[in-house]
Amino acid sequence: MDNVSNQNQAIELLQQLGLKEYEAKSFVALARRQYGTAKDISETSEVPRTRVYDAVRVLETKGLVETQHSNPQVFRAVSIDEAVNTLQSEYVERTESLRGALSGLEPSDDEHTTEATHEVWVLSGDQGITSRTQQLIEGATDELILVVGHESIFTNRLAKQLDAAHERDVDVIVGTIDDVLRDEIQDALPDINVFVSGLNWLDRSPLPGDDTEISRLLLADREAILVSSFTKANGDSREHEQGVFGRGFHNGLVAITRRLMATGLLFQDDPGEGDTLVND
Repeated sequence: MDNVSNQNQAIELLQQLGLKEYEAKSFVALARRQYGTAKDISETSEVPRTRVYDAVRVLETKGLVETQHSNPQVFRAVSIDEAVNTLQSEYVERTESLRGALSGLEPSDDEHTTEATHEVWVLSGDQGITSRTQQLIEGATDELILVVGHESIFTNRLAKQLDAAHERDVDVIVGTIDDVLRDEIQDALPDINVFVSGLNWLDRSPLPGDDTEISRLLLADREAILVSSFTKANGDSREHEQGVFGRGFHNGLVAITRRLMATGLLFQDDPGEGDTLVND
């Protein structure tokens, strides 16, 4: 990535973290140099000089810029680590405030406050699906069965979540599509049962023309299911993850998945004496 790309990305990310355009551009300009006057910042960032002062004042109140009261005034950005930590702390505070505000909302209709257990919800995008995966893993109290259909799904973050579940005495079983992925996951999670899945249709469909690739299949406490797959939008070469989620022991999607796993077809390997598969 070249310097211009890095600069544009930094400005865009700073705006996503709450800075306005001129504030982001001014900070990036200062981050590129040791220090600078308003004129220097304007020349580097292309922010109008009259607007630099306003932008710098905001950055100063956020703890991102320091000022030397000389004539003319000289400004400098705090270190990169300090700036990141400051913005991170502010982001956490805002999200916690949001949590409190949303939790304090009164329901508008009591008839719809209870989650339906016979409905299936669609999830789109890897962020939402990853977040729901984390929620299910962290909320599990008894058993987790995860089948990893694509190697990109198994991240360090997911490994830590599964390990934490195991540490709180949740039975964790992980299935994979092949021996290579199984060995990789087993190395990362030596205390967790990892097997090659017998569900061959996860990565290849027996139906002609069906190239859908199942990316993950997660069953939590036998009553919540998340299934996702990779698809390509029209005219887009990138793969997008789409998923479906259902909760409730008697939910049809959950029941079908639970019974499929209980048939013994989930694992190609022998789970080993003492290990059990889910039973309906």
